Amino acid sequence: MTHDVIVLGAGAAGLMCAARAGQRGKRVVLIEHADAPGKKILISGGGRCNFTNLDVVPDRYLSSNPHFAKSALARYTARDFLALVESYGIAWHEKTLGQLFCDGSARQIVDMLLDQCAKGEVELRCGESIGSVGHADGAFTVETSADSYSAPSLVVATGGPSIPKMGATGFAYDLARQFGLKVVQPRPALVPLTLGGDDLLFRELSGVSTEVVAGAAKAKFREAALFTHRGLSGPAILQVSSYWDPGATVTVDFLPDADAEVFIAAKAENPKATIRSTLAALMPERLAGELAERVGIAVPLADCKDKALRAAGERLKRWTFHPNGTEGFAKAEVTVGGVATGELSSKTMEAKKVPGLHFIGEAVDVTGWLGGYNFQWAWASAVACAEAL
Repeated sequence: MTHDVIVLGAGAAGLMCAARAGQRGKRVVLIEHADAPGKKILISGGGRCNFTNLDVVPDRYLSSNPHFAKSALARYTARDFLALVESYGIAWHEKTLGQLFCDGSARQIVDMLLDQCAKGEVELRCGESIGSVGHADGAFTVETSADSYSAPSLVVATGGPSIPKMGATGFAYDLARQFGLKVVQPRPALVPLTLGGDDLLFRELSGVSTEVVAGAAKAKFREAALFTHRGLSGPAILQVSSYWDPGATVTVDFLPDADAEVFIAAKAENPKATIRSTLAALMPERLAGELAERVGIAVPLADCKDKALRAAGERLKRWTFHPNGTEGFAKAEVTVGGVATGELSSKTMEAKKVPGLHFIGEAVDVTGWLGGYNFQWAWASAVACAEAL
């Protein structure tokens, strides 16, 4: 079968790209190895799909080239995607920090994208595993478990290896290497961190959540942290995990609304108060008890010198954890790394060395923050590619 464009992967980026290219008059075939399209979209945002973020700016993306995402993000914005959502009558709400979710179900986003594909007369082929990809005489040939396809343009939108239970693989990287393109070593991102050693005692707090400011490298995020039976999770921790390197520390400010003088002020107000009772007014009781025990001051504040109380406050403002790893790709929402941006045009997502070959979405070394940023990169990179096909 001969087409103008072959798109591999019917996730967010693949569906968007196929739809836009089809609506531009291209004959598009969209090939998906799973039995249905958009499976990761359906589980996103707790089933409500955090489809974009109103505060998208390029510095909220990690990449070996921090400038690469600017062009695509500027040309197809969160407002552009929101206009598409609203044109389908899909009700939405802003949760926090610019995050937009469907009021109903993520299925509405998948159905919208499928309708957009139908308008572009896209041929959708699900349940076909890819056997081989070849390139000769200006045409790409894709052999699948069911058929053979040929086209002058090939778009790779198969994502990264995060959430393998959904069928995710490193196929895009293998294909990039096949065509001589460099790949930035992929690693799990937006992923829970595991604890060991002296931090093991915190596992007893499994299920406890509190608002903190978490930091790794030069990045800091104020959101909730959650203690788990394996270590640390919650939005603040997932965010810093993208910046964390093995062997490095993570700092947590357990007193985001107070300063290091908090216990000195509490002593002046109520001399009989303790570290524990002061903390219990600011965070869950179990966590207050554990932190008070770690600080090692059990007597009333009146019996403590200001220097000791200040030191306790400073420790709680900059508590240091030493993660021994992450929960890996199995629990990672996305992947840091991927097809090197230096190999691609930032305007068209086309490989500089291989005309007609494009990589979009999570397959590329561009990774957004938690909160709809990665979906917006999927939409924007897909549109940039489709407009160039």
